[in-house]
Amino acid sequence: MIQLAFYQPEIPHNTGALLRLSACLGNPFHIVGPTGFLMSEKHLQRASLDYGPLAQSTVHDSPEAFWKYCRGLRVVALVAQAGMPYTAFSYTPSDILLLGSESTGLPPQVLHALPDRVTIPMLPQRRSLNAALAGAIVLTEALRQCGLLPQQTAGGA
Repeated sequence: MIQLAFYQPEIPHNTGALLRLSACLGNPFHIVGPTGFLMSEKHLQRASLDYGPLAQSTVHDSPEAFWKYCRGLRVVALVAQAGMPYTAFSYTPSDILLLGSESTGLPPQVLHALPDRVTIPMLPQRRSLNAALAGAIVLTEALRQCGLLPQQTAGGA
């Protein structure tokens, strides 16, 4: 199953929204620490509603712990610029989609190590989308390509 990872998130609302997304779509979600907030923070719980426990989530205390987990897997960086359009990329069911922190994105040393990068095309003079929104857009396309989207239910939006 395609996995989603959030590298050193700073805003609990975004992390909570991605936890909820993962719970609804059934994909594993990774939080790569350190985070800019406490995992027990009310904002995180409020954003994920009661879906947090339904998500298959893993918190990695450090980038090193996350990279150890990733050995042998393809990690695809979601970047604001200089990537292939996310719809033109060929995803595999074992991919990990990696989002960077809200204020700085992925560090240069991480980007240097990841040859696979996708971007969401936008109009000129726009910097980037909200991290949770970008994660939802790219994850949905990856799941669609791999035939892994859940079947529509009455509760869908």
